[in-house]
Amino acid sequence: MSQNHFTLSFPLKSPVHAKLLAQQLPPLMPGLFRANDAIGTVHYSRFTVLSEKTLLFLGDFDGEFGQLMADLARQAGPVFDAIFQHVENPPSSPVADNVDRFVEWTASQLIDAVNLYSAYPSVSTKDIKALASAADVTGGGELNPFLVILPIKSKLAFIEVKLILRIRGSGTTKDLDKVGTPHFAQFVPLEDNQIGFFTVYDGSFDKYIADFTKNIGEVFDLIFKFTKNPPPSPCRKHLQEFIDFAAGANRAPIGFYQAYPGLSVQDIHALIADSKPQSVSA
Repeated sequence: MSQNHFTLSFPLKSPVHAKLLAQQLPPLMPGLFRANDAIGTVHYSRFTVLSEKTLLFLGDFDGEFGQLMADLARQAGPVFDAIFQHVENPPSSPVADNVDRFVEWTASQLIDAVNLYSAYPSVSTKDIKALASAADVTGGGELNPFLVILPIKSKLAFIEVKLILRIRGSGTTKDLDKVGTPHFAQFVPLEDNQIGFFTVYDGSFDKYIADFTKNIGEVFDLIFKFTKNPPPSPCRKHLQEFIDFAAGANRAPIGFYQAYPGLSVQDIHALIADSKPQSVSA
């Protein structure tokens, strides 16, 4: 079963609705988490308020987008019913009674990522949970979402950045593998000539950024040539400035769901390696 990512854009009615939604969403998250657990194909998910006019919903999952959205409509309909009270031209409610409409609407609001990264692309959520259960391993680590929004100088520069990211796709994957702590990562083009860099990673923010600059700093050095008010480059020589910039550009997540809490990238790699048949020498 292939892994996928979604970034959904919810167009909000007004700045007042954006503020209300930011207050109303957190109490709804336990219901969404239970739905994700029941569905069993979501690795991670989170919301964030991008602007006064847009709410983003992000997720890393197994299988097909349409099937996941149909499952969410059935399992977490009340969550989306509450969200749609603040959304321009929403689909029919209640969502649970209008599954097909919900699937069609979410497909129309899906933003395609420029590139995708997974630290363990060959395993599903269910595989990881089963391996951890069989090995009696429980995660003790700290996982965090990183939701950085980069404002690009112009439409032309925005197109240039997307081209750079596409060309450098496989190189970015290798660089992120070297970091060793990101689980999933995406560069996503957003409204108003912005680029979102979204990851789920292990450990502390400062250490992640320090490791990040050593291995993938060159990508950001390229992007920063087209970014409004960037930090000094190269990143690896201006670590504290990059940490400060990243902290300021990072958006607060709402409802960070984890299918296998506390399991680090290295934990998961070890579980996968231990599950493979060992070769026997003659």
